[in-house]
Amino acid sequence: MKHRIVVAVTGASGSIYARQLLNKLHAAADQLDEVAVVMTENAKTVWQTELKNEDYRQLPFRFYTQQDFNAPFASGSGRFNTMIICPCSMGTLGRIATGISNDLITRAADVVLKERRKLICVVRETPYNLMHIRNMETVVLAGGIICPATPSYYSVPATIEDVAATVVDRIIDLAGVEQQTFRWGSDNK
Repeated sequence: MKHRIVVAVTGASGSIYARQLLNKLHAAADQLDEVAVVMTENAKTVWQTELKNEDYRQLPFRFYTQQDFNAPFASGSGRFNTMIICPCSMGTLGRIATGISNDLITRAADVVLKERRKLICVVRETPYNLMHIRNMETVVLAGGIICPATPSYYSVPATIEDVAATVVDRIIDLAGVEQQTFRWGSDNK
């Protein structure tokens, strides 16, 4: 079975991660049945601020508004097997942790968790306060994965894009999508 993935982009800083994730999913189209995208209005503003473009509009994925509860992934019968929230704001994480499904992102996350499918939250905040840590704990206990946007340097990244790729490659691995990337203990990149 090919992957059906929902990508949610919130207004947290880190649009570079979302851009790379969407581009890598597009490049892995042969492994995917569908990629659906939900972007908050704040995410669009942050993307424009950080990346100075609106390139997300050129991607071949179907985009949904935050209030479109008719989206197929708003129900478990939609059979999307993975949801990636990248970047995941602490507000979004808090609403997920407390079961508040007030928009399509939090409803889809609730569905993914109740159906025991894969939820990957790419949190982008520093430092964490106790509420953040407890909300992360709650989401993990409910079956979600917290993947902080914390780069690694084993691969000796040379550009900011390379640094961001160290996070995005982990996300892609967690989602179960095959890719060529740096692997610890291997000479291949």
